Amino acid sequence: MAVKKKTSAGAAPVPVLTTRALGRATLERQLLLSRAAMSPRDAVAHLVGLQAQNTKPPYYQLLARLQGFRPAGLSTLMESREAVRIVSLRSTIHTHTADDALTLRPLVQPARDRELGIFRKRLTGVDLDRLRELSRAYVEEAPRTPKEIRERLLAEWPGADPQALGIAARCLLPLVQVTPRGLWGVSSGVALTTVERWLGRTGDEAPDIEGTVLRYLGAFGPASVKDMQTWAGLTRLKEVFERLRPRLVTFRDEHGTELFDLPDAPRPAEDTPAPPRFLPEFDNVLLGHADRTRVIPPHLKGLNGVGNQNYGSVLVDGFFAAVWRLETPRDAPAVVTVQELRPLTAAERDALTEEAADLVAVMTRADGHDVRFATFVDLGR
Repeated sequence: MAVKKKTSAGAAPVPVLTTRALGRATLERQLLLSRAAMSPRDAVAHLVGLQAQNTKPPYYQLLARLQGFRPAGLSTLMESREAVRIVSLRSTIHTHTADDALTLRPLVQPARDRELGIFRKRLTGVDLDRLRELSRAYVEEAPRTPKEIRERLLAEWPGADPQALGIAARCLLPLVQVTPRGLWGVSSGVALTTVERWLGRTGDEAPDIEGTVLRYLGAFGPASVKDMQTWAGLTRLKEVFERLRPRLVTFRDEHGTELFDLPDAPRPAEDTPAPPRFLPEFDNVLLGHADRTRVIPPHLKGLNGVGNQNYGSVLVDGFFAAVWRLETPRDAPAVVTVQELRPLTAAERDALTEEAADLVAVMTRADGHDVRFATFVDLGR
């Protein structure tokens, strides 16, 4: 619900969006209010990438968002090099379309430079320009494992820290994980080459930051400057938003934070039904804002993960309400365990049971399944 906030005499009132209204708007942009009749490629582009720190989550992200999704749809994109796995937003691996891999990676280079700075003291005597040239030639000759890259660089700088050398190569070069890594149902280690070598082409020299802001709002808005900075892992974006202000509309959240949005973007009513969804660990809808209360209730903050380990998250009525895991024992039914973070109603459990049945049918070969509900126990606390 948007309400008008009083302003000084003569000034137009500023609409205030409630937390539920913000959540419904973001869920609509994220294709989570209803599954979209959209191709996997178009969905990856619309969402500006899928968080892919692990190999399976991108598939579960699309399952939650697309009508008739099957894992082969994304695997085919990976095999044809229309989508790739690359370190980009927030210094984490994302699955991007080929076009976005070429343009977004240069855009977030300042974050890679900051990361490299953390390890600079462990690279004393290392010529970074030489390291970049040497690493590029090595991985473009053939895809290399991280261990092979470290060993090659150690041969050049035997006194340097091996881990820092590998991180320097990753920060200085746009390295992609080549297939079969990331394909559904395939177990494969990491092998790296440059995105230009893998795709056989280069991208634009000047990344379009203003265009990226508009795309972010289209997938995550309404949002603040800090929200986008958190999503991208960048800083100093206020000036970009100010340049775009004439093309945007503004709101305030319930705490008074200014929010920007596209004029014609959907902003559903806060009482719009939000069906339950099983999301994988590190889903961007849970990570794409500095203030995540639009999807994560404040009292449940941090319960979707411990340290660097995240659980699968369950959205109920548009909010994080449980964690889940899928077990597929050999020659036995699959088991979906839902650990409740708040008591679920009988109707909510029934809806989740139906959603779990679809998940098992699409994502496993199990002959039958069981859905179990339990009270959440966070072993990290």
